[in-house]
Amino acid sequence: MEYKDYYRVLGVSKKASAKEIKAAYRRLARKHHPDVNPGSREAEARFKEINEAYEVLSDTEKRRRYDQLGEHWDAVRGSPGAGAWPAGGVRIDFEDLGGSGAGDFSDFFRTFFGGGIPGFGGAGGGFTGAEELFERPADGEAEVELTLRELLRGATREVAVGGGRRRVEVRIPPGVREGSRIRVGGAGGRGAGGRRGDLYLKVRIAPDPAFERRGEDLLTTQRVPVTTAVLGGEVQVPTLEGPIGIKVPAGTPAGRVFRLRGHGLPRLGAGGQRGDLLATLEVALPKSLSARQKELFEELRRSGA
Repeated sequence: MEYKDYYRVLGVSKKASAKEIKAAYRRLARKHHPDVNPGSREAEARFKEINEAYEVLSDTEKRRRYDQLGEHWDAVRGSPGAGAWPAGGVRIDFEDLGGSGAGDFSDFFRTFFGGGIPGFGGAGGGFTGAEELFERPADGEAEVELTLRELLRGATREVAVGGGRRRVEVRIPPGVREGSRIRVGGAGGRGAGGRRGDLYLKVRIAPDPAFERRGEDLLTTQRVPVTTAVLGGEVQVPTLEGPIGIKVPAGTPAGRVFRLRGHGLPRLGAGGQRGDLLATLEVALPKSLSARQKELFEELRRSGA
């Protein structure tokens, strides 16, 4: 029986990592797939050989047994296969590794790994090798930009997919975060098998001139005249739903933060609960004073205020 050098088949070294093996397999499977080489028996045979090699080398246990077999091949090759006794008394146990129906795979594979790949000319069904590689639908990606006001109620976007040939309407839930990825099932590209992949939307939040986002809370700065800070009064604080009046106590220092509960952004999965709006008070000093205003401030200074 001829020894199958699966490492040579995939063009990788015996020390190749699982990632390197997978990459080599994918590259070769695409190159020699029957759909890419219609009518080529040579490509079909090579395709089967590639799948056989990957079936063994991609499985940790099968690869371990295969490497052990290679080390003792001279002693094993004259035996009937399973349960061979190589020189030195080291038993190599090549019992069935759990597959069924080796189909078109080599005698070498059937003898030492009995079972092969389910569904490839055998009775197992559901082949998961290179056939799936070519039938796997293509996922799509796109980016959407939302304003803070759109985050409050959620938004709808029409996204072009498939190179602009198709448009998909996507509903974006309220309160999503910057960088979130929204999956739209079945809205991606169509694979060779006819199924569509998924569409993934990455969310960007547009800068807002009035608010800064911190989680579900919104931060804003509210400027008030020095007289309001000193004597107290009511000011209008902006929110996403319009201005709200708040009372500023007399003698309020600059930098004080007023919390408007429930006027922030929605909390995802929290049943309609929202964050808060945090308004930091900023005292606006006059840039120029009339003669009377200067006189009044001088009086304040003389009084020690």
